[in-house]
Amino acid sequence: MNGIDVLGPQLSVLVAAGVVLVADALFPGQRRILPFLALAGLLTAALWTTSWVGRGDYQTVFHGTIALDRYAVFFQYVFAGVTATVILASIDWVSREGRRQGEYYALVLTVCGGLMFLAGARDLITIFIALELSSIPQYILAGWGKDSKSSEAGLKYLLLGAIASSLLLYGMALLYGVTGTTLLSGIADAIAADGESYRGLLIVAMTLLIAGFGFKMAVVPFQMWVPDVYQGAPTPVAAFLSVGSKAAAFAVATRVFFEALGADFLRDDWSMIFAVIAAVSMTLGNLMAIVQSDIKRMLGYSSIAQAGNFLVGLAAISVAGEEFTLGASGVLLFVAAYAFTNLGAFVAVIAISQRINSDRIADYAGMWKVSPFLALGLAFCLVSLTGIPPTVGFWAKLYIFNAAVRADLVWLVIIGVLNSVISAYYYLGVVRVMFLGEPGTEQRFRASPSIAVAMAATALGVLVFGIVPMPLMSAARDAVEIFAR
Repeated sequence: MNGIDVLGPQLSVLVAAGVVLVADALFPGQRRILPFLALAGLLTAALWTTSWVGRGDYQTVFHGTIALDRYAVFFQYVFAGVTATVILASIDWVSREGRRQGEYYALVLTVCGGLMFLAGARDLITIFIALELSSIPQYILAGWGKDSKSSEAGLKYLLLGAIASSLLLYGMALLYGVTGTTLLSGIADAIAADGESYRGLLIVAMTLLIAGFGFKMAVVPFQMWVPDVYQGAPTPVAAFLSVGSKAAAFAVATRVFFEALGADFLRDDWSMIFAVIAAVSMTLGNLMAIVQSDIKRMLGYSSIAQAGNFLVGLAAISVAGEEFTLGASGVLLFVAAYAFTNLGAFVAVIAISQRINSDRIADYAGMWKVSPFLALGLAFCLVSLTGIPPTVGFWAKLYIFNAAVRADLVWLVIIGVLNSVISAYYYLGVVRVMFLGEPGTEQRFRASPSIAVAMAATALGVLVFGIVPMPLMSAARDAVEIFAR
């Protein structure tokens, strides 16, 4: 019973997925209730997680393979919030599609359940199973649209994802072969005892793990799928991929590389790898985003650049010694800030593109005059992605760059700041088009109630935590304290 209690949030989400499918089959004329059943499952998961926070009785179950600690709790809240926002933003699109509504919501919930398992996984086998539980439904969702672009996106994502999974599994198998265990704590003990004699094999395993996780993070050189999949997938699915998958990859990578591969003789190696990948990802992502005329492709390339910012924090974790918690909490703060900001941008894009039937940036001209609420929300989120106060994106970048400076990665911070300036060109370029351009039509429109709620929630998070960032910073610092023990 204790194990079931610990896994309550994940099970709540997966049970809700089953309930949605049954309700869709038994009451086909009442499909408008399906998103609310899905939201009820997410609310149950959040309340169950909150009950553990109130008790403070964090623990591991199933012989240490799954942990319920502050770190897992932080990401469970993030994943529940992200999934709820995506469901709210999907209601209009799913209703208009008019097909397989129950399956869509069930797949989204299944992804969320897998992501929640991933956040608490402390065993290589558990990590891989949770990763596949979240990945396979994402492959299906990427090809959910009716057009050929969506089918191409789904197929490309599936094929490249399969390659990435095989690389990750090879790395895990090699790590198990060297250490004789799949538990992260056991791997760390084995490496501490006699790891230096197998340094070459450990570096190969570490490289394969970086390649596998790098695909999910969407960092260079594993980013090839991002622009095509974001453009071809339905926009709500692209929003989910841009935040949920990326956040989970960084959640599990932080745990694996610090908890299992944190030995001093390995730390310098993966520190430099992460730092170089961060610099290249930020630069390539921003330079490619500048020339995009499609807003979904632009956000796709910008997500590659933002992943580089995440990696700045991971590199800082590895070289900061006793001060690593600054880098680790910086990663978590950036995850939360990015979730609010990027989801808000995609929510606005979902509403606007559905109305104007176009994803071209030029067709967003004069949007301020046509739909002030959506234009203002999108502009505010783009300003946050740039890292301009008073938004949460400013504090996220400041915090993570501060961690890098403290870790003697000044050269990486300089590259990050220069790339933030570059990103301002295309982010604020969209804002300029919306506010200074002339609209193609004078007919005003409003966001639907579900879109309005999702837009208001994300924009409010960007603003509130931009003005009062300390609660989010404190939550991030508390979450990574488990690694300092």
